[in-house]
Amino acid sequence: MTVLTTWHHHGWFLLWPLVPLFWITTVFLLVRFVFWRRGPWGGRRGPDPRAILAERYARGEITHDEYRERLGHLA
Repeated sequence: MTVLTTWHHHGWFLLWPLVPLFWITTVFLLVRFVFWRRGPWGGRRGPDPRAILAERYARGEITHDEYRERLGHLA
């Protein structure tokens, strides 16, 4: 019983460094989750227009001249 009473009164003193560590970890994971889900600026990123244009050119949907013209509009 004495050991249990000693732990009850002094045990939490030994664990106090874990409380700030818990909160720092919790905030870090929350921020990480939000940015991982929404992208770096808070909005979802769509597909890259240059990649879409390159894919269309590779599939033969547009000619070389159309590709260069549309690529110039993106720049």
